[in-house]
Amino acid sequence: MKKIFYIFLLFLGVTLFSEAATRGDIKVIEASENIRYLSQKIVKDYLFFYKNQNRSEVKHGLNRALSKMTDDFRIIATTTKDGDTKDILEFLAYSKDQIEQIFNGNSDKEQAALMLDYSETLLEGADSIALAHKYDFSEEERMLMLTKKIEYLLERVTKYYMAINVGFDTPTNKEQMKDTMIKIEESLVEISLYDYPKEMKELQSGINKSWRINSMFLNRSETLFIPKLMFGSIDFLENSISELALYHSKNQ
Repeated sequence: MKKIFYIFLLFLGVTLFSEAATRGDIKVIEASENIRYLSQKIVKDYLFFYKNQNRSEVKHGLNRALSKMTDDFRIIATTTKDGDTKDILEFLAYSKDQIEQIFNGNSDKEQAALMLDYSETLLEGADSIALAHKYDFSEEERMLMLTKKIEYLLERVTKYYMAINVGFDTPTNKEQMKDTMIKIEESLVEISLYDYPKEMKELQSGINKSWRINSMFLNRSETLFIPKLMFGSIDFLENSISELALYHSKNQ
C-alpha cells in the first residue's frame, strides 16, 4: 500500500485547517481512503486467484491486504467518537471476517460472487465514514484527494475487467465498468486543468497517454482478455499517479 497519506499527514501538520477539521478527522479520512482502495484491490486479486489457483503469491498478497485493512479499522475505532461511524465500522469488520473465511476456503464461482458483493459493502461503508469526517480541503489537499480517488478507480475498473471475463458478465457489471472509466476520464480532465511545472506536465501528459492505451484494451476486454498485462500496466499508471500525489503533498 502506498505511503502517500503518511506524507499527507506530515505536511498537513503545518497547514491551517478549517475549524471543523481535527487531527482525528484526518486520520479517519486516511484510513477510509485506504479501505476504499483495498475493497477493490482485494476482490480484483481474488478474481485473478479464482482462475489461477496455483499462484500462491497472489494469495499471500491478499492476506497482506486484509491485514492492512484490519489496521485501518483499528485506526478508525481508536480515533473516532462518532457513534454512526462506530456502528458502520462494526458491520464492515463483520464483512471483512467473511472475506477472510472465503480466502481460507475453496475458491468457486459462488464464493467469487460473494466477494463482489462484499467489495461494494466495504466501499459504501468507507464512503459513509469519510463523509462523517469531511472538512473543507485546501486546493492542494483537494488535488491530493483527487489522485487518491484515481488510484481507487483504477483498482475498481480492473476489478470489473476481471469480473466480466471470469463469468460475471452481467449488464450491471458492464455498466459499472463503463461508469468507472468515465469517472477516471473526468478526474484526469481535472488533473489536466492544474498548472503544473514543466517536469510535472510531462508526467501528467504521460499519464493521459497511458490511460488512453489502457482504456483501449479495457474496451476490448470481451474479445482480448490479457489480465497479467493489464495488471502490470495499471500498476505503472498508479505509480505515475503516486508521483503527482507526492508533488501535491509537498506543495502544501
